[in-house]
Amino acid sequence: MERADVIIVGTGHGGAQAAIALRQAGFEGSILLLGRDSEPPYERPPLSKEYFAGDKPFERIMIRPVQFWADKGIALRLDTDVVAIDPVAHVLSLADGGALEYGKLIWATGGDPRRLQCPGGDLAGVHGVRTRADVDAMSAELDAGASRIVVIGGGYIGLEAAAVLRKFGREVTVVEMLPRVLARVAGPELSTFYEAEHRAHGVDLLLETGVEALTGTDGRVSGVTLSTGETIAADMVVVGIGIIPSVGPLIAAGASGANGVDVDEHCRTTLDDI
Repeated sequence: MERADVIIVGTGHGGAQAAIALRQAGFEGSILLLGRDSEPPYERPPLSKEYFAGDKPFERIMIRPVQFWADKGIALRLDTDVVAIDPVAHVLSLADGGALEYGKLIWATGGDPRRLQCPGGDLAGVHGVRTRADVDAMSAELDAGASRIVVIGGGYIGLEAAAVLRKFGREVTVVEMLPRVLARVAGPELSTFYEAEHRAHGVDLLLETGVEALTGTDGRVSGVTLSTGETIAADMVVVGIGIIPSVGPLIAAGASGANGVDVDEHCRTTLDDI
């Protein structure tokens, strides 16, 4: 069985920086950095703004050039999903049937986009924003002629996507169920400022409005039915309603936690060597 002294699950900023920090601190053991993404480690925040807008090519949001990882002796394995952990044997089970043995395990998977639970949430043309593939898929739909876009969620992701879409000249409606945008991260004055900015740039901003269902034609989204009873036309829907911590295998393995995993002051879980 393949083994590494340290296996890092997650190729986002947390996982990548953990690998870099180990080498910077003089760690000489074997490091394996693996994740579900198809791309080498890259920054996620620019996806919904600079990368989506075309202001930055993908190479400029990569955390390090591809060759860096080999030069530092950090093995990189992409398109790899961990489905189970045996914390006693120190073994990871992979979705492809393989297994890996670790000395220490760093779990840095972040979260998965929260999906709409209403009818029609699984229609084609409904997008989360978490990976390069997500943004490339949205860009392809814009190139194919999508012009009426509904953004569900008035947080950072939703507002940044709305700003880019207006830059492209698309008709944009943002639907937020709370009384103001950025309610979870900013004070009322900042919310008021951004609401005014988006409206000044042509965004139709609907506050205190829920989504009851998505309607579709031939399996593809064509409208969004609101809590007011109104249905607004949509060629594409962007969903930015938060994330769910990707900790299923840890919890299943016995780690303490609920909406995430409990850790001590050194980020250690209740499982040995994780």
